[in-house]
Order: sequence, then C-alpha cells, then structure tokens
Amino acid sequence: MSHFLTLAVALDRTAAVAQFSRDVATVAMRAETISTLGREQAFPSYMATGNFNRGWVRVHEGRISEGIALMRAALSALRANRDEESMPHSLDLLAAAQAKLQDVPQALSLVRDALARVTRTGERLFEADLHRLTGDLLLALMQPDQAEESFHQAIAVARDQGARVWELRAATSLARLWHVQGRRAEAHDLLAPVYGWFTEGLDTPDLKEAKALLDELA
Repeated sequence: MSHFLTLAVALDRTAAVAQFSRDVATVAMRAETISTLGREQAFPSYMATGNFNRGWVRVHEGRISEGIALMRAALSALRANRDEESMPHSLDLLAAAQAKLQDVPQALSLVRDALARVTRTGERLFEADLHRLTGDLLLALMQPDQAEESFHQAIAVARDQGARVWELRAATSLARLWHVQGRRAEAHDLLAPVYGWFTEGLDTPDLKEAKALLDELA
C-alpha cells in the first residue's frame, strides 16, 4: 500500500474488472481514487485513466455526451504521454459509448482503429470483443451478413484464446441475430453449450442476458 505505483496498477485493474461486469458504483469509486492518486503522485497516465473511467461512469448514468467528452479528453492525454498500451480496450469502450448516441459510423471508425492497433502491436486481449462490437454496429447499419461474419470471427478468436466470456458475448449476439431471422434451433444449439460451460458468476450481466435469450429460444 505504500508503493504508490503498485497501488495505482491494482486500482486500475480492479476498476477494469468492475467495468467488465458493469458494476458502475465500483468503477466510480475506483475512478476517483485513481485520479486523486495520479494527481498527488504525478502519475499523468493514471490521472488520465481515472478520468477516462469517470467518463465511462457518466455514460452509464445516462449523461452520455458529458461522459464521452471526458473519455476523449483522457485518451488525448494518454496519447500525449505516449501511453497507448490499453488503447484497444479504451477505444472499444468509447465506441460502445458513441453508439449510445446513435452515432454508429463514428463508433465503427473507433472500433476499426482499435483493430488496426491490434494488428500492428499484437496486443490481442480485447480482439474478440472488438469483432463482436463491430457486428453489433453493422447490424445497426442494416448489414446482417457482414455482422454475422464479424460475430463468427469474434467466436473464432475467443475460442483460439480460450476466452470463454468473450465467446459467450459473441455467441449471444449471433444467437440473437439468428433468433430474429427465425433460426431458433441454430441459435439455441450455438449458445447453450457456451452458457453451460459456466458454473459460477451466473448472476453477472453477460450470463443473465444469455440465459434470458436461451429461455426465449427453448
């Protein structure tokens, strides 16, 4: 606790886990602590990261434009510090926020930027979810065939990485598309084994959404 850089890393990672499970209250608490620690200890990257998380919280509180402005300012600060290690993840979150404003072309541009960075740097931690979000955005643009291709790509990457939650998210998106298209049996057969792999965390948002969809498909 007395080694402030280690503390900043730990706070940042716990904020990311809370973000992943859409625990807005925990992210809000961590964001303020990270921002304060970054300011007091002259860690500009963590001050920016804390502000980015504050923006994410604003978005999920319904203050979308305000939150996006904070997120964009934080990304600019990270770029200025040449700290772009987590940029694909940040762009993923910003794109999802931008989509809430119905600005789908801008959101899609952000995701494609993130995927280009994945290709360039080899940092593939969030690659599967970027393909899933691409599919969701293409659906919003009424391009179901291209969306389905992106969902399949997301599932393939997740399976290759053994990333079960990314696979669940992508399978849920694809099953939802097939459900709308009347392909109920295919949708159920895709999603059921992925959901069935999990034995804990069943009350988390991703698993609850998958279960609700499976109930519809039963």
